[in-house]
Amino acid sequence: MDNKDVVRKQFGENAEQYIKSPTHAKGQDLNEMEQIIKRQDCSYLLDIATGGGHVVNKLAPLFKKVVALDLTEEMLQKAESFLNKNGHRNVSYVCGDAENLPFEDSTFTAVTCRIAPHHFSNVEAFISEVQRVLAPGGAFVLIDNVAPEQEEYDKFYNKIEKFRDPSHVRAYKKSEWFSLIEKNELKIESATLFPKEFQFYTWCNMMKLAPEKVDKLEDEMKNASHDIKGYFSIAIKKEKLHSFKGEALLLTAHKKTN
Repeated sequence: MDNKDVVRKQFGENAEQYIKSPTHAKGQDLNEMEQIIKRQDCSYLLDIATGGGHVVNKLAPLFKKVVALDLTEEMLQKAESFLNKNGHRNVSYVCGDAENLPFEDSTFTAVTCRIAPHHFSNVEAFISEVQRVLAPGGAFVLIDNVAPEQEEYDKFYNKIEKFRDPSHVRAYKKSEWFSLIEKNELKIESATLFPKEFQFYTWCNMMKLAPEKVDKLEDEMKNASHDIKGYFSIAIKKEKLHSFKGEALLLTAHKKTN
């Protein structure tokens, strides 16, 4: 299977988990995104890799029309059910690829994507497509987990994420995102970092990880170097791995008007 097939399989099998996930359903980053979007032209929103639909649930009341796009049909169905129950009637649902968006140029006044690009095979194509479908002056708001700038910590974080979830491709460094977005002629307006705490067993259960794999991953993290355990605040309680901390980036950019 190529990575898109892996993504469809992983998220298709775990769609219900993402609807209920507190990490996805709530958070300071969602509230901050809402405040940013309130300052924009709220005509037509595209939410890429909508997952459980939590961004759309937050932002749909601000927009005339919204498109929720996801690669995985089962996830999109769960999101539609969730959003319909919450009374959102201005949303349409499209099964599609973030790296090859099925929309005309300059269609949307805002594009959002939250906690998803680390699953994308080609983030350069994704950013290029965002730039293409945004109307001049339109806003792009990106939220995703980011890897540390230090190579050792970067490799460790991406290794454990990939072991837990085979559809994980790469969490990028902050510097990589800044470079990629500016190269695609989007002007960065703001960037905010959010600490993220992961409860180890909840994090594993999101992917229904087999017990033997949970044990292997726990051993890997418990036996990490002193520096790595300190950097990621790996907490061990009663000889069991309790939690660790990462970081997410919220970045806002605009498409140039000329």
